[in-house]
This record gives sequence, structure tokens and C-alpha cells, in this order.
Amino acid sequence: MELIRHTSRRRETYQIKMEFSLLWECALGIAAITNTPLHHTMEKSEDKWQEIKDSLPQELLEELEFVHEHNTWKALLQLLHQKNFTEIEEFTTYINNLSMQTLKFICLPFLGTCYQQLRCDASSMEKEAIYEMQELTKDNSFFSQYIEFISLGDIGLLKNHLISVMTGWYDAVIKEQEEELYRMLHTDFQMKQQMEEKMPAEELVEWVTGGIVYQPEPSVNSVLLIPQYTYRPWNIEADIEETKVFYYPISNESIDPSDQYTPNHSLVLRYKALGDETRMKMIKLLFERDYSLQEITNRLDLGKTTAHHHLKILRSAKLVDMKNSHYSLKLQSLKWLNDEMKSYLHR
Repeated sequence: MELIRHTSRRRETYQIKMEFSLLWECALGIAAITNTPLHHTMEKSEDKWQEIKDSLPQELLEELEFVHEHNTWKALLQLLHQKNFTEIEEFTTYINNLSMQTLKFICLPFLGTCYQQLRCDASSMEKEAIYEMQELTKDNSFFSQYIEFISLGDIGLLKNHLISVMTGWYDAVIKEQEEELYRMLHTDFQMKQQMEEKMPAEELVEWVTGGIVYQPEPSVNSVLLIPQYTYRPWNIEADIEETKVFYYPISNESIDPSDQYTPNHSLVLRYKALGDETRMKMIKLLFERDYSLQEITNRLDLGKTTAHHHLKILRSAKLVDMKNSHYSLKLQSLKWLNDEMKSYLHR
């Protein structure tokens, strides 16, 4: 999910909220299986995704093709944020009872408080408002087409599709592993709740997401943390009214508490990233100050391609960040290494 931010001055901090539900896992599973280009980067192998696809009924495959074409996974996530749904039947009944304009308004992306009237006008099929929303989101890879589809599409078709794909995926994929998925999500939820008492909000977000530094924004009052298994190792980001959402990957301890020996993916990535002389030199260099790519290549006598390759590995491990064409060291991630190793050894 691409991020759209409208900022003026920084808030001092934000409130942390946490939720978990099998329905989030259901919607994110629908998003994940239709995001084929990303499959090779996910924890589930491409063969595993294909195996899941081959097991699905034809009717559900057709609905997933519709998701792929119109990105309606976004609509499912937007709708799930409206209430604390606990059962799939409750969620589908809610969708069924929505008016045409209300459904469209909820499904359209939130662009900021100042654009809520524009969002309302677009949900009323006002073409100028639709065009303006598309212009505001033109840097997003799919919002333009999605906004047009939601605003002008057949509401009956949309309702039937959202209900069919959600119930279809729940019955075919979630139900057979319902208890295990619930246990994993609940375990991780409790673990992160315990850490909330020990960490400031910004530090907690960075720790939970494996390195995302999210600074307070004037229009954001809270950050909502939702554990997910399906999209590991990726964080999925979203914006809703006054809230920044992170659907974060659950830790290995939550998947199998009896497994004492499998380290967290993020811990392995960081140690792998540090296990190279050139990258250690980069860490030392960036400890001094922020550097541009050209400055790094000059200081370490590297080719740009080589330097970029090593920096990409450090960024993937959340040890290095990039802002305004300069690379910076994420000191907090380095500080956590010792604590994470201790936690792993004493598991």
C-alpha cells in the first residue's frame, strides 16, 4: 500500500492502538495471492502460493481475478476498519446493509481530513471530484483506476463481489487452519501489548515493524498495529481517519513457541548484513554522519554498483535508511541487536 502524507507541523507523539482478527488475515491473504510480482519475496514460496491457487474452486478464482483487476482488497481493508468485526457473517451482513454512497465513501482512499468532502462528492459520482482525487493520487500505482472503479462502478456487483471473495477465501483457506492462525495472532498481540508498557510509542512502532521509523504527523492521532502472518516478512501500511495503520509480520516465537532454535527473520537479516567487511565499513562511515552514494563510493573506493548493492542489503535489514538522497545509520536497530540476541538465546 503506498503512502500519501499531508503534513504541516509535527505532533509531539501519538497513541498506540492494537487489534487482531482472522478477518484481517483473510483480507490480507486475498491481497497477497493476487500480488503475484511480490510472491518471490514472501516467506511462502511461489510454489506454495501456486499450490493454494490450484486448490481453490473456480468461482473463487474468478473473484480473485476480479480483485487482481480492480484492487478490491483495498475496499475490504477499508471496510474492516469500520467496526470491530469478530465473525465473517457479521462483516458480510454489514456490507449488504450499506447504502450505495456510504459503501463507495468507505471504499475510496482516505487522503486527509481536508479532502473528506471531495471523497464524499466522488462517492456521489461527481466527475470533477473523481478527477481531482485521481490527480491527488497520480503518484500511486493503482489509485487512479481504483477511484474510478469504486466511484462509477455497479454497486450491486461490488457488494456481491466483496461478500463472495471474502467468504470464499475464509471457507477455502482460513477455516482449515482457523485455530492455529488465531493462536499465532493472539500470541503475538499479547507479546506486543506487554512491550507497549516498556517502550515509548515511536520506539514501539519501530521495534514491532522491524525498523520503520514513523514520526508523529499533525493529522495523525494514533497508530494502529495489526499482526499478520500471510504477508511475512512485509509490513503493509495504510491511512484511515486520524490513524496510521501497520499490518506487521508476526514474530517466529508467535508461530511456534515450542521451537527454541529458529531465530526471527529480522535478526538473521541484520546479522547477515553485518557479516561482510565492506558493509561493516559502511556502518562505521555512516556512524560519523549521513553520506550520499557518491560520497560513500569516494570514501571507500568502491564502484557505484557495488556500493549500491551493499547499501540495498543494509536497508533491507533495516540498519540503514535513506532520506533526501543521503544514507543514514539507524542506531536504534543496532542497539536492539544485543537485546534481540539475548531474547533469542533465552527463549
